[in-house]
Amino acid sequence: MTPMDDVTPPARPPARSRTRTWAVVAAACTGQFLVVLDVSVVNVALPSMRTDLGLSAPGLQWVVNAYSIAFAGFMLLGGRAADIYGRKRMFLTGLALFTAASLAGGLAQEGWQLLVARAGQGLGAAVLSPATLTILTAAVPEGPARSRAIGTWMAVGAGGGAAGGLIGGVLTDLLSWRWVLLINVPVGVLVIAGAAVWLAEGRAGDRRRVDLLGAVLVTAGLATTAYGIVQTEAAGWTAAATLVPLLGGLALLGFFVLVEARTAAPLMPLRVLGVRAVSAANVSMLLLGSATFGMWYFMTVYAQNVLGYTPLEAGFALVPSSAAVFIGAKAAPALMARAGAKSLAVAGTLVAAAGFGWQSTMGVHGSYLTAVCLPGVLMMAGAGLASTPLATLATSGAAPGDAGLVSGLVNTSRTMGGALGLAVLSTVAAARTAGSTGTAEITAGYALAFRTSAVVLVCGAAMMLLWLPGRRDRRTGGRPGTRAGGRPGKESTPAALHSPEA
Repeated sequence: MTPMDDVTPPARPPARSRTRTWAVVAAACTGQFLVVLDVSVVNVALPSMRTDLGLSAPGLQWVVNAYSIAFAGFMLLGGRAADIYGRKRMFLTGLALFTAASLAGGLAQEGWQLLVARAGQGLGAAVLSPATLTILTAAVPEGPARSRAIGTWMAVGAGGGAAGGLIGGVLTDLLSWRWVLLINVPVGVLVIAGAAVWLAEGRAGDRRRVDLLGAVLVTAGLATTAYGIVQTEAAGWTAAATLVPLLGGLALLGFFVLVEARTAAPLMPLRVLGVRAVSAANVSMLLLGSATFGMWYFMTVYAQNVLGYTPLEAGFALVPSSAAVFIGAKAAPALMARAGAKSLAVAGTLVAAAGFGWQSTMGVHGSYLTAVCLPGVLMMAGAGLASTPLATLATSGAAPGDAGLVSGLVNTSRTMGGALGLAVLSTVAAARTAGSTGTAEITAGYALAFRTSAVVLVCGAAMMLLWLPGRRDRRTGGRPGTRAGGRPGKESTPAALHSPEA
């Protein structure tokens, strides 16, 4: 037999290597679960917090907003820090800060202490969340295995958002509101210990310099914009309290773009946004988040304010929806291998749109099956199916040196989309209700919000169909028949995409 006739199958990866890989995936997914969970887990505990700490109504709102603003504002910086200073280091740093802030919030004796702790949680989450996706994509080679890992990451993250109301209700009813925050402490300590053993350090290169001006501008711009967005619910879109931070934040972001175009070592190289897969997937993720994030809020208040459910009953009522988003995200990699990422993203978005359209027919005396359960399953299954291919497209289009940055962008797009969407949809519902407290008018406002989301999703599906790269051109940044550098030739390979020329 000649060497050419050697048909010995390639050796399988050692069992220890496979165990380490899935330990890394487990650590990354647990970190992401905690980050997303804390966006919503405090909602049902707010009345108890107000009673214990004497918080005012605006102060109560800031228990939620302090976390969201810090999370959105610092996430891009957290993503780049993972590239420069090391993914493991930033993962451990972010999780340690998040865990310590959770402990401080759970032990808070004054309202201001709780607000500071929630902002600290948001800062820790902004460092932790991009590092989770970067660690995962670095540990799992590109291909079906990475798609499955990203599907698990998306499913666990979505499950964290979905489970927030249920977990918060159980902890508040059985223990106290403090355990809504304190529960993060033992979980965080265990994950830190495991990550310290199992995670391998990695960074994109030897650069130790941070673009400080760019970091200040983008963080201030995102945080100010997020502040303006959350002001809309209380002050409206035309009030100075809303317009000043919104316009100021957009101006800071515009200045950030100008600075990044001129600096030698930018925080966010603009060439990243020139890759079609990255830009299209992030805009799609923003639209998807803006339409679907508010579902949990509106379904919870509809169940309680109109159908008369208790907070715990409302949490249990959404369990099928939580399961649907998990199953959708887990099924996405296998479906993506057959249909392609673009086709699955479009199909999932349309399924979600159908669910939102169905939910918009809700009534005052709706039954659980047709007014909560089945529409919720459609909405969240579609969201789960669409999110995984969008995250896969974005991260597959990034060079290794930009992996943390792109992970931060994906999370920022989803978070900012959710904050913007909830603010807009709350305004839409309030305008339809026109200050009435009658259940019929309240239900009509909620229904209009769901109808608006359905329209946004249909428009988003059309945009994805036109802009997202398909199977043939995903590797070339959306230019079929070109190499990574833009010259005619065969489709690029992963090595070509990740070359300096790309």
